[in-house]
Parts: sequence; C-alpha cells; structure tokens
Amino acid sequence: MKKTIFAFSSLIIALLFLFKLSKYSYLSGNLNIELLISIVALVFFCIGIYINKKTATSLTIPLKTGNTGKLDELGISKREYEVLQHVVQGFSNKEIGEKLHLSESTIKTHVSNLFVKLDAKRRTQAIQKAKELKIIVG
Repeated sequence: MKKTIFAFSSLIIALLFLFKLSKYSYLSGNLNIELLISIVALVFFCIGIYINKKTATSLTIPLKTGNTGKLDELGISKREYEVLQHVVQGFSNKEIGEKLHLSESTIKTHVSNLFVKLDAKRRTQAIQKAKELKIIVG
C-alpha cells in the first residue's frame, strides 16, 4: 500500500511540475500550444502503458486445478475458482478482494455462489467438498 501511495504521489508531483513548466514556457513564448498538448498527451500515454503492464502482470495467477472436468460440470468459473483457492489458503473476503482487485461484496457473491455450487453452508464444508471432488490440489 505504501508503494502505491508513493508512486501516485510521485506521479502527481511530476505532472504538476510538467504543467508549471509548460505554463511558463507558453507564457514566455518559447513553446506553441500544439507542442505543449502533444507532450502532455505523450506523458499520459506512457504512464497508462506502464500502469497497465504492472496490473496485468500482477493479476495473472496460474490456476492449479485437479479435476477441470468437475469445474465445468459444477459450473464454477475461473474467477470463482481463484476465490476458492484463496479461501483454502485462509484469507478473509476483504483480503481476497485486495489480492484480486475486487470489492468485498463481489467476493461475498463469489463465495456464496461457490457454496451453492458445492452444496456447502460454511467455508470449511466448501473446502472439504472441493478436496473430495479433487477440484483443489492439497
């Protein structure tokens, strides 16, 4: 969390510096408006690509499935399976949401869908049922 706050603070400071520099350059007559807009657009484009690459690599989690046929048979989606893996590891809904970049209510929905699909009433029952069906390895 501290890294994220530091990164965005640095980004905001850099952008403010760029805007101030461009304002002074424009007012002094050394820079025309088209070049100024192009520079700002290019900076935002590069920042967008960088952020996209960071989030894309952090979201790819290799799925270790035991019985993929059972997943299809039960109708468990990839996202629900990711949530199930985190449930097995003992994470709370809030922690799972932070790891998968989803809201806590979305995680609650996925967990309740898993309970229905696995015919369980509690997390421990869902884990036990998943192990019996060999959906999860371990």
